[in-house]
Amino acid sequence: MSVKTELLSILEANREKDLSGEEIANRLGVSRTSVWKAVRALKEEGYQIRAVNNRGYRLEGSNDVISAEGIRLGLEEKYRDLPIEVYKKVDSTNVELKRRALDGGVHGLTLLAEEQTGGKGRMGRSFYSPPGTGIYMSILLKPEMGGSDAVLITTAASVAVCRGIRNVLDIEPQIKWVNDIYFEDKKVCGILTEAISDFEMGRIDSAILGIGINYRTEDFPQELGERAGCIGQGALPPRNELVASVLNEFWNIYEHLTEREFMKEYRMRSNVIGKEVRFLERDEWKEATALDIDDDGGLVVEWEEAGGKRVRRTLHTGEITLRIKNGLPS
Repeated sequence: MSVKTELLSILEANREKDLSGEEIANRLGVSRTSVWKAVRALKEEGYQIRAVNNRGYRLEGSNDVISAEGIRLGLEEKYRDLPIEVYKKVDSTNVELKRRALDGGVHGLTLLAEEQTGGKGRMGRSFYSPPGTGIYMSILLKPEMGGSDAVLITTAASVAVCRGIRNVLDIEPQIKWVNDIYFEDKKVCGILTEAISDFEMGRIDSAILGIGINYRTEDFPQELGERAGCIGQGALPPRNELVASVLNEFWNIYEHLTEREFMKEYRMRSNVIGKEVRFLERDEWKEATALDIDDDGGLVVEWEEAGGKRVRRTLHTGEITLRIKNGLPS
């Protein structure tokens, strides 16, 4: 581990506390000159470190640079050894992690970026990913399950994000089927799960779980209109805290994924159940009432056909585009 990385771990663990150069040097077993050089390198990367004569260094409380060191401080002990890497800029964390998966990436490898130049959303859409305001994260999973169970990863992540936001910001988001998180009627998070399948075995070899959260993003492109929003403004906790909380919640759910206990909360947080919806199927728009979400994550809908016949069926991810009737597109 480099002096810079070790220094960042110490500063993150002692936010708003002055640590002398001598104390840090003794902890790391290096010279004070090495500490000074590491501080300078961190400042060049955007970290807000205050240096005061005769008092030492401190990481300002307002510092909000995402780092593996800052995230690990908030992880439960059993998850602290998971591999975490942070990039300044990538095309897409999902795309980069897919490359890593094909190159032998390990289960649990988590990539984050301060900025994405080609963030991915569902149905071929892009995900707006400006620098320094959002959380753009992808997790590599090696699930022991069939392809039909893959939707459970997305629904589990939706619940984990909602819990994480609640834990850190004390607000209660909702879930718009199947993978969008809403707060105050605005989309604040999108989730995209992509599978790399073993066709011979009929199983998923790897799954790439992508999570994009508009943490304090405000200036959205015009095409996003009134749909997009952020979960907070002003003096928010560092993004590292929310990342750690989401990861804790996700891995706690994932350990018992196929038991489907989390689906109760998924239904409770749904902002679709009981509403009139429209869905696109075979290039035809249909209107229906959303009745329920089953334990496999399918949306149960019912509509009336010509002649008064009631039709009920379950919609699954990937086969429909859902819109709230008379509302904005999802």
